Amino acid sequence: MTPPDAPGSRWSDLDRPPLNAAALRRALVRPGGLWTSLDVVQRTGSTNTDLVASGGTEGAVLVAEEQSAGRGRLDRTWTAPARSGLFFSVLLTPGPAVPVARWGWLPLLAGVATATALSRAAGVDTALKWPNDLLVTVDGTERKTGGILAERTGDSVVVGIGLNVTLRADELPVPGAGSLALAGAQVLDRDPLLRAVLRSVEDWYGQWRAADGDPAACGLQDTYAAGCATLGRTVRAELPGGRALVGEAVAVDGDGRLVLATAEGVQEPVGAGDIVHLRPAQ
Repeated sequence: MTPPDAPGSRWSDLDRPPLNAAALRRALVRPGGLWTSLDVVQRTGSTNTDLVASGGTEGAVLVAEEQSAGRGRLDRTWTAPARSGLFFSVLLTPGPAVPVARWGWLPLLAGVATATALSRAAGVDTALKWPNDLLVTVDGTERKTGGILAERTGDSVVVGIGLNVTLRADELPVPGAGSLALAGAQVLDRDPLLRAVLRSVEDWYGQWRAADGDPAACGLQDTYAAGCATLGRTVRAELPGGRALVGEAVAVDGDGRLVLATAEGVQEPVGAGDIVHLRPAQ
């Protein structure tokens, strides 16, 4: 047995206790609910990769205490110390009620669900950067504390969420990163935070699917816009193929695309790319 204070022990950092998988299952997995299974692993490469390979059914949740090859959009890596955050993936099967054309709303839905859950459960204001970043304010500066990655797998979509919870300033992987702790969150216990986020995802997903994936009818489009820190700013969209587009982010359209108003007076929707905030919203 590994001594409790050994470097490899999951109890080696008492400020970061392990998740209680059994308690999480009791709270979240229930007849008639969305979540059908919940597993916690100590370490893996990527929960998204594992869940895609598992061939699981809708409602499967996989949580890792540590990821060695966590991935973000555009093949970026996501690294954090063990038990310093929430790193998990969920498997969703929206069809046949929801047309495939509307599945692109799933990462935005996950962002709305996570932000609203953190506001209630952690007492911290979380903004959304289009399309998939979660921002908090640390010392008056916006910092990225989380990200979302959705991947199609057959008739399903795996949505991965990574969230820095107790990361300290000297542990930040890159400039511009943040954590709930650094943002002054009132709750840093990962168990209630994970329960809150998964319940929020279940609620928003249920509303969205009941509306056949129509983001306007279920309120998702308006809620996303209200919490989106990108809207109202001058931004640069770095598009596939090396093209860049500068303009004011004026809307998120019905397909989940960011609409930019350019200096030429044209409104152009952006469906994929990296967004750089150039100036704050007026």
